[in-house]
Amino acid sequence: MSTESIIQGRRLSAEELVQIQTLLVEHPSWHRTRLARELCARWGWYNDAGRPKDMACRSLLLKLQARGLLKLPLRQRASVNHRRNHRAAEVPHAVDPLHGELEALRPVSVAPVPLGSPEAGLFQFLLQRYHYLGHRNCVGENLKYLVRERHGRPVACLLFGSAAWQCQPRDGFIGWTPQARRCQLPRLTNNTRFLILPWVRVPLMRT
Repeated sequence: MSTESIIQGRRLSAEELVQIQTLLVEHPSWHRTRLARELCARWGWYNDAGRPKDMACRSLLLKLQARGLLKLPLRQRASVNHRRNHRAAEVPHAVDPLHGELEALRPVSVAPVPLGSPEAGLFQFLLQRYHYLGHRNCVGENLKYLVRERHGRPVACLLFGSAAWQCQPRDGFIGWTPQARRCQLPRLTNNTRFLILPWVRVPLMRT
């Protein structure tokens, strides 16, 4: 590898490559996730929410292995990629019409959807069933919000997904240099889904 390379959106130096290779030799029992988390901690590689970017780090390690620069430990579990596009399990939910003025639904709550929670299953099912584009899975970092009316019934879903790392028409329109894109991309979202559930009918507010 040259003195520095940009892999997975990160500038990787020759010294850092040696660091990875040394960790693999010194800790042969570490699995890939453990190695990625250790590297994120040493490099200070975190997202804006302060969470380690371990998925990006694992992708970086796989690319280094594909280049013949290191050999990763065998997977401890089979890849789950084949399950990523499966149909969401059906979740019972009320579909009685909610027609009327907005005031009848207030207060409306907008709450984040925790990963692996029952709300996450409901969110996935509602988007897959009722959004005109459907929904299969999320790639990269994302934020999900479930909107409920005053009695707790879901009325809307909001999904903010990660932007593509490189998109020449977008980058050219904005005027981004590669360096500017690396700095500013975390501020950009893409692959959004906004859904007002079909049984909700609220007239536009008059000014």
